[in-house]
Amino acid sequence: MKTMSLERRGITTSRLALGCMGLGGSWNNDPLTAEDHKRTEAAVEAALSIGITMFDHADVYCMTKSEQVFGELLATQPGLREQLVIQSKCGIRFADEHNPKRFDFSKEHILASVDGILERLHTDYLDILLLHRPDPLMEPDEVAEAFNQLVKSGKVRHFGVSNMSAGQMNFLSSAVVQPLVVNQLELSLAHLDFLDQGVHVNQKAGLATNFADDTLEYCQIKKVQVQAWSPLAKGIFSGRSVEGKSEAVQNTAKLVSKLAKAKETTPEAIVLGWLMRHPAKIQPIIGASNPERIRACEDAVKIADQMSREDWYELYTSARGNDLP
Repeated sequence: MKTMSLERRGITTSRLALGCMGLGGSWNNDPLTAEDHKRTEAAVEAALSIGITMFDHADVYCMTKSEQVFGELLATQPGLREQLVIQSKCGIRFADEHNPKRFDFSKEHILASVDGILERLHTDYLDILLLHRPDPLMEPDEVAEAFNQLVKSGKVRHFGVSNMSAGQMNFLSSAVVQPLVVNQLELSLAHLDFLDQGVHVNQKAGLATNFADDTLEYCQIKKVQVQAWSPLAKGIFSGRSVEGKSEAVQNTAKLVSKLAKAKETTPEAIVLGWLMRHPAKIQPIIGASNPERIRACEDAVKIADQMSREDWYELYTSARGNDLP
């Protein structure tokens, strides 16, 4: 159940990861509650029970409370930290009374963000730090200075990005000496531009796709782990009501259910297995916090290994709602 790209970087972790955006209660400044702590413990236990050892955070999730509640759990369980791979993200700054929402890859902000992340998580280091969303004002040399300082201090072991194109990664790598080990992107049966972009080369239909050229290919060549956020597409193919959704979504939900029954598994495993069948060895970041939904993902690796080319294409063409060119 290991990730191939991260393994090559000396990072031993699971093929599935748990996204912690849903932990910590509401996106406000209300204090954490006993229920928040209970839900976090239950989610982490469910993840560990199916072999998940990687946990994905960001300094903005639930207004920092996701990291805080997770860190307080770590503080109560000595030894747990060393069993986990923890990554977090920085670079998004919300609007306040004086400033607009903005992205910030300045050295000052990156360093300050990491200090806050480590304090909230009750840990001395991050396994991986991601830059959350591309900053148009990014200066690679300044980012490189921040990364070098974080490595020297032992606060961060590896670095990556989120929502970046191949060109943006290449630009950043022109100054940063540490390899970028992760690129986290929105990929799912409901978000197919990452496939259509390639299928539609030399086709007018390609004008309607919105995925940067060569991003997946770049990541595979450079041994960058591709991670998928929202891989379950908010559950629309695995049990959530599809009333009012497109015909393609409704048909695909039925197909997922049919395949799950035939393979004696869950719809979640089919949806994730389809994504993981791609040669990029995509690592889904499961956004669920419900223990039952987390456990429903257990068979995803097995399904990915067993999925035929025909089943994969049937799901793909069903989800895209029209035949391949």
